[in-house]
Amino acid sequence: MHSQVSIFRRGELSSEMATELHETIFMAKQGRHKNLFLNYKNLNIFPVELLKDEGLQFLERLYMKRNSLTTLPDNLAQKLPNLIELYLHSNNIIIIPEAIGNLARLQSLDLSNNALQMLCPEIGRLRSLRHLRLSNNQLKCLPPEIGDLQDLETLDLAMNQLMSLPDRLHRCHSLQNLTVDHNLLSHVPRQLCWLHRLNQLSMAANRLTFLPLDLGRSRELQFVFVDNNVDLKGLPSYLYNKVIGCSGCGVSSQALEEGMGLALTEALVGLPAEVKLIGSQTDNVVPLEELAMRTMHRIYHHRPAGLNLLPSIILPKSLLDLLQFPLGHCHRCSQAMFTIIYPKLFPLRDTALAGVHRRTTVSFVAYCCSSHCLQTFDLQG
Repeated sequence: MHSQVSIFRRGELSSEMATELHETIFMAKQGRHKNLFLNYKNLNIFPVELLKDEGLQFLERLYMKRNSLTTLPDNLAQKLPNLIELYLHSNNIIIIPEAIGNLARLQSLDLSNNALQMLCPEIGRLRSLRHLRLSNNQLKCLPPEIGDLQDLETLDLAMNQLMSLPDRLHRCHSLQNLTVDHNLLSHVPRQLCWLHRLNQLSMAANRLTFLPLDLGRSRELQFVFVDNNVDLKGLPSYLYNKVIGCSGCGVSSQALEEGMGLALTEALVGLPAEVKLIGSQTDNVVPLEELAMRTMHRIYHHRPAGLNLLPSIILPKSLLDLLQFPLGHCHRCSQAMFTIIYPKLFPLRDTALAGVHRRTTVSFVAYCCSSHCLQTFDLQG
C-alpha cells in the first residue's frame, strides 16, 4: 500500500481511492485498453503511474473530467503517443505546457471549465485536431497559430474574456461550428467570412456594434446567433434567409419612429475604418479611389494562371490585406467593395420575419456598390 500511496503524492486520496485508481490503471496497462476513465477521482496532480513504462502506448482516449489538476506533464505525448481524445473538463488547469503540440494524433481536446489565462502557440502544431473546447476559462486572447489548425471543425470559446479574434482564424478551412458567446468582442474580423464551411456561428452576449458586410454570404452558414449585443443595430442583409437569433439587439424605438435616416445612422455605428465614404441614391459617380481598387482587385484575382500583368510593386500591408479580403461584396451584384458603401435599411419589423422575432428592433442592411444597385435591391426578391 505504501508504494501505491507514494504514487499519488500529497496524501489527497484516501487509501480506498488510491487502491481503486491503482487497479484501474493496472488493468488498463495489462489489457492494453484504448479507453481510460479517471473522472471524479479527486486528483490534483497527474498520476505518475500513467507515465511509467510503456504499458499505455495503446491508449487513445483519456477521460479526466472533474478533478483538481492544475497542469499537464511535459512528457505526456512521449508516454501516450496515440492519444486521439483528451477530456480535461472541470479541473483547475492554469497553463498548458508547450509539449502539448507533440500529440500528433490528437483529434479532440476538451479544456472547458478550467482557469486558463493563455494558450501557448504550440497549440497550432496539433494538425489532426478537429474539436477544441475552451469555454469557461479566463482567456483574454488567442495565439495566431490557432489558424494553423486546418482540420478543426468545432471551436468553443464561450465564457472567456476575449476582446478580439485572430485574423488568421480564416485559415481553419474545415471549421463548421464557432461559439464565442459571453466574451468582450466589439467586432469580428471580416476574414471570418472566408470560412466557407462554417455552418453555425454564435456570438451572443458580447459588445458587438457591427458585423462584417459579407457575413452570411456563404451558403453553408445557416445559423447565426447574436442575441444580447445591445449596441448591435443592423444585420447584413445576407442573413435574411438564415436562422438568426437577435433578441436584445436593435436601434432605439425613437429612431425607428423618427424616420429611416436616423435609424440608418444608428445601424452604421461601428463601421470599419476602411469605409471612407457612405454613398446614397443621388451619388451617381463612384469615387476614383474605389474604381482603382476594384480594377487592381480584378487584375490580381482574375488574371490567367501564371501570367504576371503587373510589375512588382511594394504595397502597404493594409492595402494588400484589403485587396485579398475586400471590405465586402455588393449585396445586389457581388461586386467587391473597398472604400465606399451604399447602404439600404430594412427594419425587421417590416419584413416577413416580424412575427418570429418580437424582442428586437434590429434592421437588415443591404450594402451595395453603387446608387444603381442601391435603388434596385430587394430584400425579399
